[in-house]
Amino acid sequence: MPDFPAATPRGRVRVPLRFQDGYSADAELVTFHGLTDGREHLAVVLGEPDPGATPLVRLHSECLTGDVFGSARCDCGPQLREAVERIAERGGVLLYLRQEGRGIGLYNKLDAYALQDQGLDTYEANAALGLPEDARDYTAAAQMLGALGITSLDLLSNNPDKAAQLNALGVEVNDRVPTGVFTTAHNVRYLRAKVLQTQHTLPLGELTELTAG
Repeated sequence: MPDFPAATPRGRVRVPLRFQDGYSADAELVTFHGLTDGREHLAVVLGEPDPGATPLVRLHSECLTGDVFGSARCDCGPQLREAVERIAERGGVLLYLRQEGRGIGLYNKLDAYALQDQGLDTYEANAALGLPEDARDYTAAAQMLGALGITSLDLLSNNPDKAAQLNALGVEVNDRVPTGVFTTAHNVRYLRAKVLQTQHTLPLGELTELTAG
């Protein structure tokens, strides 16, 4: 079994959520003691799973530009909105992880954007800054799930690395459920890079046609 300390719930509070399109959901926000990276990650508990049912879980990395400001350079905001509704319908948890820019931070992410404007893809831009292509570690996520009593789940994600890391950390991923595909004129190259570089489950053919168009 992986060797990391257990985390414990720190507090729980009910918060009604409302999105710009009018969708709303009731959530319980859970904070934690003892997370290994010391960050203020948050669990958003949604819906009521059927007794014995496998919860639906999403690991959502914080994206200020996409989640808050509606940036069209990524698909983070639409994925967050979709995840809340799908999890609320079935019952489960969204872990909102403070891992801006795949773990490199907000300022570095914006520096990487400037390099992308010069022709580099999202991973090449990180490398050009001397940073990891993806610096995220999901140990804290496994701790949060353990504190919530979740040892087995269906993972709402297009990213195979999330499932692999959770399995390695002792969390059983029964199924990886793909999210929708949210393309804009500004994020097609970004999405295509995720397929080519990190094997995200997105329709490469469609994305290739859009970049060529």
